Amino acid sequence: MDCSGCNKCTDVNCSIETKCQQLDRNLLDKWGAISYPIYQTATFAHPGLGDTTGYDYTRMQNPTRKQLESIVAYLENGKDAIAFASGMAAIATVMELFSPGDHFIIDEDLYGGSIRLFNEISKKNGLEYTAVSLSSEDITPYIKENTKAVYLETPTNPMMNVTDIEELSKITKEKGLLLIVDNTFLSPYFQNPLNLGADIVLHSGTKFLGGHHDTIGGFVVVKDEELDERLRFIYKTTGAGLSPFDSWLILRGIRTLAVRLDRAQENALALAKYLKTNKHVTKVIYPGLTEHPGYEIMKKQARGFGAMLTFEVDSAEFAHSILNNVQLIYFAESLGGTETLITYPVTQTHADVPRDLLEKNGINDRVLRLSVGIEGIADLICEFNRVFAIAEKENQK
Repeated sequence: MDCSGCNKCTDVNCSIETKCQQLDRNLLDKWGAISYPIYQTATFAHPGLGDTTGYDYTRMQNPTRKQLESIVAYLENGKDAIAFASGMAAIATVMELFSPGDHFIIDEDLYGGSIRLFNEISKKNGLEYTAVSLSSEDITPYIKENTKAVYLETPTNPMMNVTDIEELSKITKEKGLLLIVDNTFLSPYFQNPLNLGADIVLHSGTKFLGGHHDTIGGFVVVKDEELDERLRFIYKTTGAGLSPFDSWLILRGIRTLAVRLDRAQENALALAKYLKTNKHVTKVIYPGLTEHPGYEIMKKQARGFGAMLTFEVDSAEFAHSILNNVQLIYFAESLGGTETLITYPVTQTHADVPRDLLEKNGINDRVLRLSVGIEGIADLICEFNRVFAIAEKENQK
């Protein structure tokens, strides 16, 4: 790489691996701390009347949070990132951009918490939604006079459907719609939706960005200055900003984002291939498998396939046995940490999703979701060999 003219390795042309190691040099503390300080304060003193340090009150801004926001914006090639107390707080704030009567087109396969927010809160506030399979359907027939935005995940949670962001953005730009992309499953390490035409990128910072299952956070990233100003106003007004300590935890997590995701992705592909060989596994859904319908799109728009996979077994009893007997793998919600987690969508992440939508999307009591960690792959395969053997014996009784 030609490093001539590089601004101390903070240039946008640096590799994503290098970007993960940087701090915003404009925000460094005067002592030069490499681990950015935690400014655990609610308020800030002013030097004098009409004079300010740039910080007033932590609900509005805080140096630790600002450093994190700057780094996330840098990773996503955005103008600004706003850090929230959770991913759901980030999504709820984006919904406040709109007015009663506004209509959205959303992907029909989304995280259950997002669907719950749209159905129970946003609809109450007068917003309208139409759910569409964005990976396979043309949105044009669903656009109304009051349609304002399109909302999606890619890959989706949990069925791993892949939407061509760039192609969809051509339609949204032509129709004057905002394109909102939840990039949690891939993180900015593998995918940058703003580069592909998205207007707003969302993250659950709890997941791969934090990476250690020890904090909760969320992000909204944008390029447009006017949109950023509107979101900042809502943010400071509603008060859902990320705390200084949690900001520091996610800053720390980002330092290892590259190595974690490289290893987790390697494990995920190996596990996907292994699971395909088991006679009780009826389906394996991982976009890094060449037979996945979104494989070529992923190769075009992402730098990797991620660490999330979904698989289906031949009976609910077999699935229950797996969940009851895992030891090395944790039966837990969430994703994106160093440990491998197995999740049961019908009772956990998607428990509040209407039954007919679950059935339409193929989410049943035989479906399990894996967030693959960085353990030794031989140990993970050994764990599955063990729990599959137990499940097979239990189901023979």
